[in-house]
Amino acid sequence: MSILYPVAETPEAALHAARGHAARAREAERIAGGAVRFVTEAVGPAFATREAALDAYAGLVEDERPGRAAPPLEDRWRQLRPVSAPPGVKPRPRPTLKPVNRDGRRWPSPPSDPSEAAPPTLWRLSVSYWRIEQASAAAPEAAARKLRRDVAAKDLDAAVLDALARQPLRPLQPQRALDIGLFEYRPPDAPGLIIPDD
Repeated sequence: MSILYPVAETPEAALHAARGHAARAREAERIAGGAVRFVTEAVGPAFATREAALDAYAGLVEDERPGRAAPPLEDRWRQLRPVSAPPGVKPRPRPTLKPVNRDGRRWPSPPSDPSEAAPPTLWRLSVSYWRIEQASAAAPEAAARKLRRDVAAKDLDAAVLDALARQPLRPLQPQRALDIGLFEYRPPDAPGLIIPDD
């Protein structure tokens, strides 16, 4: 038996209102009625300790503590993962290290409490699911470097700019057959000959 991942637009929808569950991409595309992509994203609040997160999501994630029920194998698409603190949360203050010169090398003195030097670790629920791909806006035909100089480019909406940023880079003109490199030159008496230059 394999894990049945939810098919949804967002991780919150995968947790609470999935369109269905599928183990393979072909099954997920049939449920979604279009293209899907397998993603893993964090959802929900962050907890200061792993035990607090395990208590909040009891029965939904694997819990190795004795007397705890584990979810069935096909429902193990939710996991607890350690994450670093977001930018708004202040990290624990680190002690000032003074250099110590010993045997010709510079060594810092170790902190008195090892937990003071470590950045704070939070625990969040991460959800693996089949994300339904939305139809993206059509990118303009012109290359991005040409559009950015155009006066009408300031009127493009966000979806078109996103599609433009995701399109592959295209040259303005095809590469000529006799393009020469930086350290090559053509002698004046034989313009059809390319000579490497040191």
